[in-house]
Amino acid sequence: MKRKVILTCALTGSGVLGSNSTYVPITPKHIAEEAVAAARAGASACHVHVRDPETGAASMKRELYREVVERIRENGVDMILNLTSGLGARHEPAFEEDAMPGISVMPPLRRVEHILELRPEMCTLDLNTMNTPNYAIVNAPSHLRALSRMIQDASVKPELEVFNPGDIDIARRLLQAGDLPSPPYFQFCLGLPGGAPATPESMMLLKSMLPPDAIWSAFGIGRFQMPMLAQSVILGGNCRVGLEDNLYREYGVLAKSNAELVEQGIAIIEGLGCGVASPDEARAMLCLPDARKTAA
Repeated sequence: MKRKVILTCALTGSGVLGSNSTYVPITPKHIAEEAVAAARAGASACHVHVRDPETGAASMKRELYREVVERIRENGVDMILNLTSGLGARHEPAFEEDAMPGISVMPPLRRVEHILELRPEMCTLDLNTMNTPNYAIVNAPSHLRALSRMIQDASVKPELEVFNPGDIDIARRLLQAGDLPSPPYFQFCLGLPGGAPATPESMMLLKSMLPPDAIWSAFGIGRFQMPMLAQSVILGGNCRVGLEDNLYREYGVLAKSNAELVEQGIAIIEGLGCGVASPDEARAMLCLPDARKTAA
């Protein structure tokens, strides 16, 4: 039998929109439409951020998440919903003694309110504390423990986002202490500034550090999206594509939808002798709690 690969589509992300972001969905209606189209193109799961419909800036408003999730569910497509909990960890320290630092690190509950309300089957849990070109990301272990417990109590499975090798060490310690569910599901986020590069060597190193029962996936940013997808399939992992991570179908040609990138990813997966997991196959592979009944 062909090995089945979970293919997640990351629809919009939280990055600042630029002049090339023509097709990135912004409104809840457009984000939901992109999710439905990605499911029909063959994606096993979709990863959801929301944006302010007027400005396009990243948002944490529950009503925006609610509208996206309700629109997807009302459409009747079968796919795993994976909401982000990544916002709320940004830190910009002050330069002067009496100056107020530009902090937006939020309490754990604020970061998962939409998850506790909407009960998707999965959500992301960022393990990283790291520098970016303009600010720091801070995910303290105490916050990670609190976030993970609230997520699990809602019958949601955390997808553990890995940006550097040290993140896996943190995860192993949390697993040993019983603060994360087993089997864990890891996502390697490769090619972001300040993080592990999008190279075969990085992916192989991260894979070598995983616990024995771990399930894993990987993606690359920008032009590394499809090469890292292929590398992950070759190494036995799962994959992610989408306009959150990459705007182009090929050099100089913008992807007009997330579904285009899903189709391109599926062609590579099948060309390497594997098949894409159906949502139910992915649920079984991930040992998901039955969040669909909880949400009904």
